[in-house]
Amino acid sequence: MKNIIKLIILSLLFASCGGDKKQSIEDILATGDVKTIQTRKDNLIAQQQELAKKIKQLDDSLKVLNPERNVPLVTTITAKTEKFNHYLELQGSVETKQNLVLTPEMGGILKQVFVKEGDNVSKGQILARIDDGGLAQQKAQLQIQSDLAKTTFERQKRLWEQKIGSEIQYLSAKSSYEALEESVNQINQQLAKTAVRAPFSGVIDDVITEQGSVVAPGQTPLMRLVNLSDMYITTDIPESYITTITEGKKVEVTFPILGKTLDTEVRQTGNFINPANRTFKVEIAVPNKDKNIKPNLTARLKINDYTSEDAILIPQGIISENANGEQYIYVLEKRDDISSAKQVIIETGKTQGDVIEVLNGLSAGDKIIDEGARSVKNGQAVREVEPKV
Repeated sequence: MKNIIKLIILSLLFASCGGDKKQSIEDILATGDVKTIQTRKDNLIAQQQELAKKIKQLDDSLKVLNPERNVPLVTTITAKTEKFNHYLELQGSVETKQNLVLTPEMGGILKQVFVKEGDNVSKGQILARIDDGGLAQQKAQLQIQSDLAKTTFERQKRLWEQKIGSEIQYLSAKSSYEALEESVNQINQQLAKTAVRAPFSGVIDDVITEQGSVVAPGQTPLMRLVNLSDMYITTDIPESYITTITEGKKVEVTFPILGKTLDTEVRQTGNFINPANRTFKVEIAVPNKDKNIKPNLTARLKINDYTSEDAILIPQGIISENANGEQYIYVLEKRDDISSAKQVIIETGKTQGDVIEVLNGLSAGDKIIDEGARSVKNGQAVREVEPKV
C-alpha cells in the first residue's frame, strides 16, 4: 500500500511538471507577463487541490484497511497499595538548657580560678574562689563565743533540771547560745558564697574573668559552662498542624554542616499559639553521644505528620483538571482485543516529592496511563507499549 501511494504521488508530480519542460518557472517569471504568470499559478493550485483530494482518498482507505495506523502509543503503571509517610519539612536551631554564664554571688577579689577552657567538671565542683574579706576571722571569733555560750547553757540547763537557779537564768543562757549559733550559720552561708560551684556537670567553654580581678555579685561574668548531653531543637510549626504533630511523632534530623542524619522524635509541643505568626513551638530531642552537635547549629527537619498503610501513589505530572475544577487521569480499559483510554475523576490527598496520594477514584490493579496521558481523549483507542528504560 505504501508503494502504491509513492507511485501515485510521483506520477502526479511528473504530470505537473512534464507539460512545462520547455518553459520553467524562472522562464515564465522572466517574461514579466502578468497573464502568463497568473495562468501558471492557477494551474499549479488546481493540481495541488487535485493532489490533496487523492491523498485524502488514500488516507480514508488506509483508516478502513489499517485502523491501528494512527492509534497513539502509551505506557502504563499499575496502581498498588503501599505505605505512605508524609513529612513536614522545616528548619530549626540546636539549643541546650544547660548553657550558662556563671556570675558570683558575692563581690570581692577573684582569688583563685581552679579550671581552664575544655575542662570537664561535675555538679557541685568548686570552679573558683572569691576573697572572703575577713569573714573567716569573724566566724572564728563568733565560734569561740558560741562555744562558751553552749557550755554556759548546758550547765544552766543541768542546774534548772535539778531545780537550782531561776528560770530566767536558764532562758537567758539558752537565748544567748541560740543567737550566737544563728550568727555562725549566717557567716557560714556568706562564706559558702565565696566558692563558685558548678550548677551542673559539663565542660568549661570559656574562662571570661582572670584571677585577681574585682567582681560584682550577679554582674561580672566569670566563665561559661556547657553541657552537650541534653541537646534539643526548637522550631515553629504552623497552627494547621496542631492536631497532627504531637509528642512522640518521628523526626528525621539532618545537619548539613556535619553531613550527619539521625532519627529522633518530638518530645514536647507548645500550648501557646503565637498571634504574630500563628505558630506553636515544638522541642525535638537530639542524641549527642559524640559531642559534635553544638548549640545554635542549623538543622533540617522532616517531621512525620501523616501515615497511611495502604495508600495509592501516582505521579503528579499525569493529573489534569477539567472546567469544574475536578482532577482526572486516564486508565487503560480493555474491550476485546482493543485498548481504550477511560477518564477517571479522582480525589487526591497529600503530596511528597513527585508523587501524590489518591484517596478516591482508583483501585489496586488499575492500569494508569503514564506516558501519553496528555495526548489522549476519553474513549480513544490506544496501544500499550513498554516504557523506555
